[in-house]
Amino acid sequence: MIGALMLDIAGTELTQEDIELLRAPQVGGMILFARNIESPQQVRALTDHMRQIRPDILIAVDQEGGRVQRLRSGFTLLPAMGRFGELYLTQPQKALQLAEQCGWLMATEVLAVGIDFSFAPVLDLNAISDVIGDRGFSKNIDDIAPLAGAFMQGMKKAGMANTGKHFPGHGSVKADSHVAAAIDSRSYDEIYNHDMQSFIKLMPQLDALMPAHVIYDQVDPNPAGFSPFWIQEVLRKRLNFNGVLFSDDLSMQAACVAGGADARIQAALAAGCDMGLVCNDRSAACTALEGIANLELPNQERLERMRGQIPPIQIGETLSLGNEWQAVKTAIEEFKNSI
Repeated sequence: MIGALMLDIAGTELTQEDIELLRAPQVGGMILFARNIESPQQVRALTDHMRQIRPDILIAVDQEGGRVQRLRSGFTLLPAMGRFGELYLTQPQKALQLAEQCGWLMATEVLAVGIDFSFAPVLDLNAISDVIGDRGFSKNIDDIAPLAGAFMQGMKKAGMANTGKHFPGHGSVKADSHVAAAIDSRSYDEIYNHDMQSFIKLMPQLDALMPAHVIYDQVDPNPAGFSPFWIQEVLRKRLNFNGVLFSDDLSMQAACVAGGADARIQAALAAGCDMGLVCNDRSAACTALEGIANLELPNQERLERMRGQIPPIQIGETLSLGNEWQAVKTAIEEFKNSI
């Protein structure tokens, strides 16, 4: 059974404390960071060990490309998604083809080392946000859906579920919600007609969403990830979204409005999230776990859809995943180097 908390570990292998936490019923996911990565072989050994302890665990990573890419040593260094948006302005078909190949390549490498999914793609505008920038596909809202849709198609071909982020849009908010409270004072109609459009257009293909740690104060006093209005009224009811909802990291500064880690994860789950993330703070993760220990487990059928098609293969110190992988890798690296 899959629990409602996703947490992390400090090193490149499991400690006894990590193993004990993995066995807690309300732990449902593990997210890997750069500090957990030495080589493809080591990552696969780590994820295999996690599944020996907890066969039903979901393992995730942020492998977007560009500056947000945790798997580096021994993996393909992917371009930022904004590069596809720039190419789309002059060569749209080539941009779509490369975006799909990039999604397939990312997913193929991530799955090969035993990770179920990457939290990707970013569907935010490449606008004024300090933290989004070229993580977003385009500065033009109409160009995001075709490019992100192609990237998601590539992920699906490889056997990976997608996660669109950060609903209903973080790109038009300058503050970085990791380190500050982020507030967007536009009306619901302004947000709906602009930033939300990439999410709405892709809704039929989205497996999961991650709400933004942004307060849209003309709409609701709570950050979107703690807001029954945004999650239950807008996403579930008006937009008929039936995929998984992951909270953004509940250790981020913008999440502190909800109180301690136990109060934050309780608020996120009560608002309608399926799983809450508490990262880079083991004490907070333990507090969150205690805070939800007696709650019902989340929707199992929904969360099972995030399980990746992980190949039963041996992984060496460097990746070697066949002729198609080599050809696509070469194409993406040539594109990245041509920028």
